[in-house]
Amino acid sequence: MTPIIIVTGFAPFGGERINPSWEVARELDGDVIGGLKVKSVRLPVSCRAAARRVATAIVRYRPRAVLGLGQARGRPALSIERIAINLFQNGNEGRLDARHEGEPVIDGAPDAYFSRLPLGAILTAMEKRKVPAAISLSAGAFACNAAMYSALHALRRRPNRPAGFIHLPFEAAQSVRDPLVPSMPVAMMRDGIHAAIVAIARDALSRSDQQRRAAS
Repeated sequence: MTPIIIVTGFAPFGGERINPSWEVARELDGDVIGGLKVKSVRLPVSCRAAARRVATAIVRYRPRAVLGLGQARGRPALSIERIAINLFQNGNEGRLDARHEGEPVIDGAPDAYFSRLPLGAILTAMEKRKVPAAISLSAGAFACNAAMYSALHALRRRPNRPAGFIHLPFEAAQSVRDPLVPSMPVAMMRDGIHAAIVAIARDALSRSDQQRRAAS
């Protein structure tokens, strides 16, 4: 059986009709990339609900790797996130709700997790595809961060399983209402994420080989 990489994307929010993270994830669903089969999972734009759905998907599909995708208005490039924190601010249609500030994504869990994606290899792969990309420090404190944190927490006892998150710009059509907001065609974002999955697959399969050799 072909090992799986879960790729998550979010539903539209903030009055938008689409969310590029789900458009990219949906288009890759079922593809075999670098030896990993993509299983796309759509997440609600809610911190706790997104965290639960990620954890449930990991139990169900037993992936070799997990890559979360999310929309980040105003970013001009694909942003490969480095850190997820155990803190969330819930919101409604993109508006933060102060009543939920300072609550943990998962009670009693560590304050933060570092991404387990091969960040440098992903950045290099995207640059070779001529896709604008950068490494970002933090996934924030909203649903995207919650999804990233949940994946890393669920895989905390499986250190050979890469997991992390990439933020995407607006899709080009979303900037029609506000031309000053940076955007990117879905096709370019898909190419960048395809390149990222190839790099993740190499890393995941290499870790598995090392584990097998160590056990033999």
